[in-house]
Parts: sequence; structure tokens; C-alpha cells
Amino acid sequence: MSVNQVSASQMSVSRAPGETRLRIRAAGEEDLPHIVRLDAEAFPSDPYPYFVLRQLLASFPDFVFVVADGEDLVGYVLSTPPNAAHSWILSLGITPGLRGQGLGRQLMTRILSRLRAESVHSVSLSVEPGNDTAVALYRSLGFLPDPGGPRPDYFGPGAHRLLMTLSL
Repeated sequence: MSVNQVSASQMSVSRAPGETRLRIRAAGEEDLPHIVRLDAEAFPSDPYPYFVLRQLLASFPDFVFVVADGEDLVGYVLSTPPNAAHSWILSLGITPGLRGQGLGRQLMTRILSRLRAESVHSVSLSVEPGNDTAVALYRSLGFLPDPGGPRPDYFGPGAHRLLMTLSL
């Protein structure tokens, strides 16, 4: 796949001939049911509750991007706005059938560009330590693990997380 810049708020992703063209765009309130479904597909053991996604989308509308496949969504990324020049990536989800095709990288590139435009100096995220694919993606984008390794019980008993930070 290749990415062509379309506008400041939208990117187009080329696919094989005959396939629908994917678009990376800012999310809107009308996308909420699709984001909820996508989050449950991407994180079946621990999806965000509907009300949390609603509040995050309402609170941070300029920091949620989706990959649209026609009327359906196949990926999303959500970050916080800057606070003292620092932001957090709260979630990156790709529908399981499309993982490994570069959509996560493209969404991360898009949100990081948005954060740079907001004068963010550093971005943090948490990732399950055993999610080697996600850890490799974040490392390839320049994120470094915080000293001390994974944090035990970061999200509660048994929910260990590796914290990673990128300096922009």
C-alpha cells in the first residue's frame, strides 16, 4: 500500500486493483458505533466501554482518526491533546483481518503529524509487553521503552504494560 497526502485532515491509501480505496480521516460523532465495534474486534478481552469512547471522542475530537473502507471503519487511533507539550496515544486498533498491511503505521504517522503540529515534544503510550508486533511497530517509529521494563499490574492485577515514549 502507498499513502498519498490528500489534505491536512485526510489521507488516501491505495489498495490492489478492484478493491475499495481506504481513507484516513478525522473521526466524527457518526463514527462512534463503528469505533465501538472496531475496538471490541481489536481488543476482545478488554474493549473500552461505549460511554468512555463517547466521552473521549467528544473531549478530543481533533485527536481521533479512522481508516474508512467505504462506509465501514477498519482502524482508528486516539490520542490526548497536548498537556505541557506532552500527549498520550490511548488506543490504536486495526480490524484483525487487515493487520500487517501497514494501516497501524499510517494511523500512527497521521496522529504523530497532528501532534507535531500542536507543538508536542513527547508522546507516550502503553502496550501489552507480549504484543511483539505492536512493540516492534512503536520501536520502528522511534518510541523507546521507559527504564525499568514492563510495569506490573499497571492496569490492575495481571494487566502489565510496557510504557514507551517518543521525543518529537
